Amino acid sequence: MVLDMPKLPVLTPRKLLKIFIKTGFYIHHQSGSHANLRHVSKRHLHVVIPIHSRDLAPKTLKSILVQAEISAQELKDIL
Repeated sequence: MVLDMPKLPVLTPRKLLKIFIKTGFYIHHQSGSHANLRHVSKRHLHVVIPIHSRDLAPKTLKSILVQAEISAQELKDIL
């Protein structure tokens, strides 16, 4: 049985960071090459994005979306 899950888009970390900032996140601090984001109203959300020049691996992107409580479909709608 195959689940009808939307395919994740290919994104660079900087593009994902811009999307998250538009949706209410802000950069709390940066440790080396990892940006730590928090949400303005949903204070319990803490997201870590690795900042590098390559595209994000699908599993990494999925993990970040779980941290942000955003589904793949919601991400596609934002794009």
